Amino acid sequence: MTDLSFVHVFEPASSASAPTLLLLHGTGGSEHDLVPLGRSLDPGAALLSPRGKVLERGMPRFFRRFAEGVFDLDDLRQQTGDLAAFLHAASAHYRFDPARVIAVGFSNGANIAASLLLLEPGGLAGAILFRAMVPLVPDPLPDLSETPVLLSAGRADPLVDPAGSEHLAALLKRCGARVTLEWQEAGHHLGAADVEAAHTWLSGTVPSIG
Repeated sequence: MTDLSFVHVFEPASSASAPTLLLLHGTGGSEHDLVPLGRSLDPGAALLSPRGKVLERGMPRFFRRFAEGVFDLDDLRQQTGDLAAFLHAASAHYRFDPARVIAVGFSNGANIAASLLLLEPGGLAGAILFRAMVPLVPDPLPDLSETPVLLSAGRADPLVDPAGSEHLAALLKRCGARVTLEWQEAGHHLGAADVEAAHTWLSGTVPSIG
């Protein structure tokens, strides 16, 4: 494996000072799925969108699971490390600032973004996590002091119950992250309220990350 072995899309930023959005799709998605979302969140940002390398019944994911909500933690750690290496290599290849990368993940993509925060502290300047749950609890906990994180959760989500969203928010706060938990009157799908909340949060966060 080479560090750029993830199939991916990259779109450069409009200026050197713009952040890079690391776009991480959900189960069955592709490297193209979240590009329109990334562009709507920040039209000037660079966009880096990899495709998950794990297949589940032919559907791309970022790590294996044994059942719904039951993760293969060994594979999760391995895939998180591979994604961190890819991000580092991509920053050198495409010449974007690795200190100004904000993950934008949905479902499985949000879970591996949370894993990046927990296992690779300092690798992300912040994260927007749509419909995420706790991927794992590392020991010891990382220092995420002042790392901004937005959790956008659905009150009627059949896959991530409210307690799961609150558990993740509490875990990240214990690590020192600045967590915003936004509740949407929605299920597991994304809606306009998610995009609006993320756009508002990102607009207020980008000036503080560099």
